[in-house]
Amino acid sequence: MIDQEKIEKALEEFKDCVPIFSALGDATRQKICLDLASAGLDGINVADLSGKTILSRPAISHHLKVLKDAGIVEPIKKGTQIFYKLRLKDSFVTLKALMETVEEILSEENNC
Repeated sequence: MIDQEKIEKALEEFKDCVPIFSALGDATRQKICLDLASAGLDGINVADLSGKTILSRPAISHHLKVLKDAGIVEPIKKGTQIFYKLRLKDSFVTLKALMETVEEILSEENNC
């Protein structure tokens, strides 16, 4: 029988991951993340990101805000400009915890 406490724990971890799933569920934001990854540790500004897509600067800024609110993107101020870079480490910790809990549940189910 599956441990009900682990089910409850998984449900809480799913709730913690909702912002990440929502942010990464959009194809435009997925592309932005790939553009940020290719920009490296220095990051990239909105104007340069806009040049890589057909989106306007305000549209790019909106998507960056969603990614930032989900903890996926980090703004870095350099002079008068703001550059954005990926900050996945914290997001991966949350996702990894969920995956580990689900794996434990599946392991228990297979042992029954």
